[in-house]
Amino acid sequence: MRRRTPLAAVTAVALGAGLALAGCSAGDGPELKVSGAFMPQPVGDMAAGFLTVENDGDGADELTSVTSTISDDITIHETKNQKMREVKSFGIPAGGELDLERGGSHIMFMALKQQPKQGDTVSIELHFEKSDPIKVELPVKETTHNPQKH
Repeated sequence: MRRRTPLAAVTAVALGAGLALAGCSAGDGPELKVSGAFMPQPVGDMAAGFLTVENDGDGADELTSVTSTISDDITIHETKNQKMREVKSFGIPAGGELDLERGGSHIMFMALKQQPKQGDTVSIELHFEKSDPIKVELPVKETTHNPQKH
């Protein structure tokens, strides 16, 4: 004779296991979103990209690379003491943000395959140490565009 386990007991065990698993993962990592993205219209065969990556999560992450069909040579740079240098990654603190803005850290596109014009958009993909890649559309703005932070 087969013994039956009460449905309520099975449900309670399954629900408890699900909550335990959710408690281990929910809120423990980065939660990234991108805003303020743009590219000033390039005047030569290279361009810069700017954006903000906000991290509303409980874990830090790193921006490690950027890819796009517009260039095979895309790097990330920081500017310190009026000197620009390539870096391997940018930290994105838990509960904080990474600002890539004029005069500071930015994305650098070298040897452009095409010349985007004001009004166009450039598709890029941001790659991170922990988070899934994020696809971003960079609207191409006038060459002198410089939004003011609030």
